[in-house]
Amino acid sequence: MRRSTRFLAIALPAALATVPVALAGADPASGGLERPAPLTSQVASTLPDAIEAPPALVVRVEARATVALRTRPKGPMALRIGDSTPFGSRQRLGVVRTHGRWLGVTTPELPNGTLGWVDRRAAAIHVERTRWAIHADVSSRTVVLTRSGRTVKRLRVAVGRAGSSTPTGTYAVTDKLSGGSYGPYYGCCILALSATQPNTPPGWTGGNRMAIHGTDDPSSIGAASSAGCLRAGDGDLAFLMSRVPVGTPVVIGR
Repeated sequence: MRRSTRFLAIALPAALATVPVALAGADPASGGLERPAPLTSQVASTLPDAIEAPPALVVRVEARATVALRTRPKGPMALRIGDSTPFGSRQRLGVVRTHGRWLGVTTPELPNGTLGWVDRRAAAIHVERTRWAIHADVSSRTVVLTRSGRTVKRLRVAVGRAGSSTPTGTYAVTDKLSGGSYGPYYGCCILALSATQPNTPPGWTGGNRMAIHGTDDPSSIGAASSAGCLRAGDGDLAFLMSRVPVGTPVVIGR
């Protein structure tokens, strides 16, 4: 699928033209790369009020540095990324798997379910931890925010409609953005994710980046009505924005 070179109606710098950066959740007017094990994490419909949950690892790329992501531990380089995302946030990559000193991270520059591997001893990175996590259940159209395994917030969301279902898997928050900067259909806030939408609707021109974001149609919340993104009310989005750090893991299950 052709990667989008635009974020809604705003052209990106030419240096970013190969990066998929437009969000797929609102209607606007691998050769040899290792894949993670099947999703086994609990999701919102079965998540108890408290579970034992170790801190998640987050890789932060140091300022003015670049880091090589490899196809597998000790493998050849898949790509090199810099210290900021296409939206201008500091680059923080959610860790999905570990293998000794190697960290398997999720990034929108690789296909869904494909990990890039980085040596945790690399001078260009700093490994952080977060106790926050987001669990989404597409079937129940619910998102649960947890901290240290304890439920902090449950919210109802819209999910992808038929033919453009919300992609499942383990991803991470890459950016926290003002929805008003990109159009009224995003509501107050956007939590951009490392996922992309491989099944955009016919004739779609809005790009393929996934997000949890607001909406200008509150009646769509709780329905299968989006192009794949998770839509929530502005109050719920503001709550997430005030607490969830970039790099927070996002587990989407069915």
